[in-house]
Amino acid sequence: MSKLNPAKALVASLVAAALALTGCSSSSGAATGGSSSDAIDTSTATGDVSYWLWDSNQQPAYQQCADAFHTANPNVTVKISQYSWDDYWTKITTGFVAGTAPDVFTNHLSKYPEFVTQGQLLALDSTLAKDGVSTSNFQAGLSDLWVGQDGKRYGLPKDFDTVAIFYNKALTKAAGVADSDLANLTWNPTDGGTYEKMIAHLTVDANGKRGDEAGFDKTKVKVYGLGLDGGSGGGNGQTQWSMYSGTTGWNFTDKNPWGTKYNYDKPEFQNTITWMRSLIEKGYMPTLESVTGQSSADTYGAGKTAMITNGSWMINQMFSYKGVDTGLAPTPTGTSGKRSSMYNGLADSVWNGSKNKPAAVKWVEYLGSAACQDVIGKSGVVFPAIPSGTTAAQAAFKAKGIDVTPFLTQVTDKTTFLFPITDNASQVTAIMQPAVDAVFTGKAKADSLTAANAQVNALFK
Repeated sequence: MSKLNPAKALVASLVAAALALTGCSSSSGAATGGSSSDAIDTSTATGDVSYWLWDSNQQPAYQQCADAFHTANPNVTVKISQYSWDDYWTKITTGFVAGTAPDVFTNHLSKYPEFVTQGQLLALDSTLAKDGVSTSNFQAGLSDLWVGQDGKRYGLPKDFDTVAIFYNKALTKAAGVADSDLANLTWNPTDGGTYEKMIAHLTVDANGKRGDEAGFDKTKVKVYGLGLDGGSGGGNGQTQWSMYSGTTGWNFTDKNPWGTKYNYDKPEFQNTITWMRSLIEKGYMPTLESVTGQSSADTYGAGKTAMITNGSWMINQMFSYKGVDTGLAPTPTGTSGKRSSMYNGLADSVWNGSKNKPAAVKWVEYLGSAACQDVIGKSGVVFPAIPSGTTAAQAAFKAKGIDVTPFLTQVTDKTTFLFPITDNASQVTAIMQPAVDAVFTGKAKADSLTAANAQVNALFK
């Protein structure tokens, strides 16, 4: 899973802020002003390596990688721990302080800039060069994401994700909607285009009236045309609204990565958020209050939403619900004339406080190899960062009867944009989460985001 859970991200951001204030000291000797760039002799690797991840669905495949790695390196044993997203980042950040963080862990683009600033990540460049490990074997652009402002590398890509529409075929068929109709939707922030018309038509009230029919009762909705994935999306909206704003020509920051000015004050963004709020007001999408703390996937599985936008890491869960025949469609074409999707990629990083860096780096090198990523791909859970692994994943999903083309077309058509990578990510979240929430709940208008944007940009001055 690559999505940033807004509520838990805020909790973790507060822990991260505390780390910054305490200088991030560690009983294991983690640096506080930068990470070592000296090459490590991985040929001396021995002992145990602790490795953490948050996705339980991926753990079995990574255990296969760990077993194969141990066979090739019998003096090294990888011990994998999996924690829920709710707990993962709190354990990581408190582990930095307590000296109990894992040697290697799955890292997120929203987190690593601050970890670098705190001196918690090991720079890998010199060791990779010494070991002859190339960073050019990954899907285009993924490797560059993990190079900090100092020009040093702090992770090797492991996978990537994009966004598409999951839909309930029984509900769309009952509405007289063909799969081809869903594959060719258009959107704009003014009237929502054919996309909003589809959402309205798929919405049904308790009396059987559809959202586009006279007499529709928005106070008694039985099936929403579009679900809301877990919240407003705060300042990144990966699965909520970024696939719409990305078609308007709007960019999160002045440059990405490492921008120093956010653009939440731009009309393209604010009009998108206004449109999202209008779906709630019209009764086509559930309220923010009703989805908070709920599983949007389970709500979909219960037949309460006809469509929902979500990430590729959710494929298996969304197709697992008994009695639900799920289909996939690409996100709508927007005002740019193209589709759009956030392109997020995870990586494996080495904690700078690790007491077993030779084995830790050697494990990361293996995680970033085709030998491991092809195994991950064949498990049919996520899209690995190496193309051969991506191809293996596509085949694995096909064997399950799932055509994942709507996710991959964003990559092949080059309609993706990067997750915003900047300093001060936790503070940005702390400002934008309540600000966007306020618009979604109707407590504020979208133009209030201009003031929030000013607060965000003040962080970079």
